Amino acid sequence: MSRKDLYLGKKGEEVTAGLLENSGYKIILRNYKTKLGEIDIIASDKDTICFIEVKTRKSDRFGLPSEAISVSKQRKISKVALGFLKERNLLDRKARFDVVSVLYLKDAPQIDLIKNAFELSGDFIY
Repeated sequence: MSRKDLYLGKKGEEVTAGLLENSGYKIILRNYKTKLGEIDIIASDKDTICFIEVKTRKSDRFGLPSEAISVSKQRKISKVALGFLKERNLLDRKARFDVVSVLYLKDAPQIDLIKNAFELSGDFIY
């Protein structure tokens, strides 16, 4: 990934964090990493823990940013989320997976928050 792409991704995460906070979310962690993968933002929305994947693009030429989250990426995020919940003894809490699509077609970003974008699928043992 190029330095320019990394910058764009970080810029999208910054804009997203501000949007989430203005929408009442409380940011718990950003860029939570384990050996299984990374979750961009973990936040609480009232009594629900939200695992948020941010996708940022500067063009919709190859589709919307949110369309770039494959089933395998969803499974990876799910595994990391389960690890987080277990590590923090939060398996009894409500949780969901949100996706934020950030598209910079001009100077101002177009931001789309998709709540409950996907569900935990498959069998997981933790």
